[in-house]
Amino acid sequence: MSEAPGTGSRSRAPTGTHGLTGAHAAGGFAAAQPAQPGQPGQERAGHVLVPLAEFAAWPQQARDAAYDNTAAVATSAQQLAALEVASAELVQRAPCQLDLAYGPGERQRFDVFAGPPGSATLVFIHGGYWQMRHKNTFRAVVAGALAQGLGAALVGYTLAPQASLTRIVGEVREAVRAVRAHAQAQGASGRLLVSGWSAGAHLAALCLDEDGVAAGLGVSGIYDLAPIRLTYLNTALQLSDAEVAGLSPLHRPLSSRPFVVAHGLAELPALQAQSRTFAAQRRAMPGGMVAAPGADHFSVLQALAQPQGQALQAVLALL
Repeated sequence: MSEAPGTGSRSRAPTGTHGLTGAHAAGGFAAAQPAQPGQPGQERAGHVLVPLAEFAAWPQQARDAAYDNTAAVATSAQQLAALEVASAELVQRAPCQLDLAYGPGERQRFDVFAGPPGSATLVFIHGGYWQMRHKNTFRAVVAGALAQGLGAALVGYTLAPQASLTRIVGEVREAVRAVRAHAQAQGASGRLLVSGWSAGAHLAALCLDEDGVAAGLGVSGIYDLAPIRLTYLNTALQLSDAEVAGLSPLHRPLSSRPFVVAHGLAELPALQAQSRTFAAQRRAMPGGMVAAPGADHFSVLQALAQPQGQALQAVLALL
């Protein structure tokens, strides 16, 4: 998900490697190398990963731009507005239960779209760099899953800076458990496909070991938090050393459960690098990678939202 939290001036993120060691300080990647002349950075498939120490030496503006999806996609506002309209239309025509509570917080709510008896449930976690957006915008993303005979749920969570990333991860895991319990009570199978977009993909990867999760899907995800701490995004997140080390899927023990890694080939090089690196690390595990031709950070959602979308079909094949 993920775009700049605002269009005004940004607080300067801290420089350096913040005392990180091992893969984070020396070998961790941060972004792709800038494009060479004549090779638009958003369209190349073979970006070279940049060690974190080198990324830290980039000018602050360049580091911020590497992860600023709104600035990179001129039509982002229009695409999100169209998604809002489609989401409102889906609510009108599909049986659903909205804003079910799984905790006391205002955003600790989930939506459920009913599937056939005994069906699996697609859980979708929205993006917004953990600090913006709302589940309601993305309801239309589950339309493809509904057309394929699944049930679906969308999860909300408290945003930064009101919540730390540690708390956000805990909330989302709690939400996944609540979705499963609700699905089983309503006659669904309790089998879950946990999915997310951008920051939501990061959260989905951290929920892969929850009970009932049969497979996962990350669309345009963030799998290494180390570079995020060197950008404007950390003003709200205030990531700790422990969070960077412990909540980066790229640096955690790999789950043997299937996980599809998807991204668009017209996305920022840094976003593509995050996906490709995580997919490469998981190459011995079931799932694989989907690269959507011509898709930017926002239009890549169609790979999940459409009944025949590449990402949706890839994860359905794992059931």
